[in-house]
Amino acid sequence: MCHHRAVLDRATQHPHDPGMAIYKIFRASEWEEFRAAGRTLGAPIDRHDGYIHLSTAAQVEETAARHFEGEEGLMLLAVDEAGLVPELKWEPSRGGALFPHLYRELRSEDVLWSAPLPIEGRRHGFPPL
Repeated sequence: MCHHRAVLDRATQHPHDPGMAIYKIFRASEWEEFRAAGRTLGAPIDRHDGYIHLSTAAQVEETAARHFEGEEGLMLLAVDEAGLVPELKWEPSRGGALFPHLYRELRSEDVLWSAPLPIEGRRHGFPPL
């Protein structure tokens, strides 16, 4: 195994503090489906990619700006990272940064809290993370 791969393997196991919240943004229809069913395989892009895309507190505002610009009715979910292991993997994405990817369905019991993301000016307004 090459050195880079070994470093990546260690990083994908747990590059952040255990027990921290990580975040998922849902459109209104996705949120309603999740609330009704109590579980989801995520948005269409998540289903296509085979995992649920999540973000850290440091990443989620850029995620909203890049992928949800101008969209109303968004809901932010805070998810307990520790409860997602071992199906949570940290993998390189945007510019090589490690992002959390969930390789199982997201369940209502995984969610710590949820809050709307209103548009404030040109960006979405976030609660304190």
